[in-house]
Amino acid sequence: MGKEKRKVVVLHSGGLDSTVCMLLAQSRGHEVVSLGVSYNQHHHVELDYAAAQCARFGIERKIVSVAWSKPAREIPKNRSVAEIKKGVSSAFLPGRNGIFLMLASAEAAGIGADEVWTGINSVDFSGYPDCRPEFIASFRDMLSYAIPKGPKLLAPLQAKSKPQIAKLAQRLGLQRHDTWSCYRPKISAAGFVPCGACDACKLHEFAWQDLR
Repeated sequence: MGKEKRKVVVLHSGGLDSTVCMLLAQSRGHEVVSLGVSYNQHHHVELDYAAAQCARFGIERKIVSVAWSKPAREIPKNRSVAEIKKGVSSAFLPGRNGIFLMLASAEAAGIGADEVWTGINSVDFSGYPDCRPEFIASFRDMLSYAIPKGPKLLAPLQAKSKPQIAKLAQRLGLQRHDTWSCYRPKISAAGFVPCGACDACKLHEFAWQDLR
């Protein structure tokens, strides 16, 4: 990636992986644009977290809105990390990462950005086919035809484990509760709180378990 300053569009949901990806790009001196996607998700708390993170770190924030009547998905609960790794989760939403990456690539091309960064990783994940290195490689190949001389796609966290990503988060100035990953938030007197039972919550706990 070098030390040359580039304009980078980062797909940024407000979760641990995408926020680390964004701050990693900023730490390398790049001009960073955070891109969120509003796609009729059940809750917007992740978008609120992302906006707060951008305000804190002085990063431009953009939102693309997609009117998507996406299919409902069953959210698994109280699975161990070992169970999560076994196969494709019922929460998998087919096509989502492909759509998001294409939107980010189109945005990057439109604003003259050099690169699109994604926090996708494939070590501690729920077997999602659109998180695998093969998917990223094939998307890069497709992108070279879809947008000739367009932005390059980078996935700097691809081979990192969740604990490794949490350690990097800490070095970049994030703490355990600075990002949002829960699929099934609960409403309390203090507002939205993580459910603590979905796969995203379990992986978040696993990521931070050895850090103080």
